[in-house]
Amino acid sequence: KAVTLAVTHEHGSMHIWLDGEDVSEKIRTPEVGQHASSVATLAVVREAMVAMQRQIGASFKAAGGGVIVDGRDIGTVVFPHADLKVFMGADPSVRARRRHEELSSRGISQTYESVLEEIEKRDKQDRERAISPLRRAEDAVDLDTTGKTIDEQVQCVVKWARERAPKRTV
Repeated sequence: KAVTLAVTHEHGSMHIWLDGEDVSEKIRTPEVGQHASSVATLAVVREAMVAMQRQIGASFKAAGGGVIVDGRDIGTVVFPHADLKVFMGADPSVRARRRHEELSSRGISQTYESVLEEIEKRDKQDRERAISPLRRAEDAVDLDTTGKTIDEQVQCVVKWARERAPKRTV
């Protein structure tokens, strides 16, 4: 069955639409996370997702803007010619703490230990998959977020983006 996927930006936040339904919150649940890596190993799924992601990126560019995208194969497969690629990482224990806090704030009960186990399992599965594995693009800039706040992370990326922005003449 063909699906319709759309991305919108409303009131400072991104929304993901699947067949007309806003699934922005639903795709961030532990259940979806558990299945994402398995589904990502299917060639037909990867091909369709890459095509959709490129189409969404092109629509933002055509509207006169740019796009910031995150994902495990964004810089190597989906947008290999991106102006800036940032390979973000953090200690798994820190990522688990952040994810646990996010889930708790949304009323989703899951132990820190189970979140850490899922992160480690998904990382391993994504690095070892044959199709679009998790890997650093050769021309990516590394950003270890372990000890950085969100604001500090954003400052780093904005600085790098400004340094790479084409010089405009008036």
